[in-house]
Amino acid sequence: MPTHSETRFLPYTPQEMYDLVADVGSYPKFLPWNSAARIRSRTPRPDGAEVMEADLVISFKVFRERFGSRVTLWPEARRIETEYLDGPFKFMRSNWTFREAPGGCEVDFFVDFEFRNAILQGIIGVVFNDAMQRVVRAFERRAVELYGRRA
Repeated sequence: MPTHSETRFLPYTPQEMYDLVADVGSYPKFLPWNSAARIRSRTPRPDGAEVMEADLVISFKVFRERFGSRVTLWPEARRIETEYLDGPFKFMRSNWTFREAPGGCEVDFFVDFEFRNAILQGIIGVVFNDAMQRVVRAFERRAVELYGRRA
């Protein structure tokens, strides 16, 4: 069961980073191993949250897997929670939180998952930390593309 957690300071506003991560449909444009995204539904809730159900296709070497997730967007709190619906995982969850910080924001990221397929689990286990760092760097590069380089 690999888990990854990190906090990064970025020179962007919490709202900018929240908007970037909440734009799940754009993930194939910049995330490694993400070859397709489809938003199944978006439903506003009375508590101010919005629930999105989405399918992502992950391609890694000879493996290509689709998985569905439920993404709960909390715009007021600038928090994003993802839970697994269907696909190749036994389970998967991730969380993003974006907080004000002098000169930008702090971004907290956490992911925990396990594949059903032992071969996939074995492959990802070897490269997991590097893979998660590449994912986080991809979001950082996307911020530069969208909002420009900032000191």
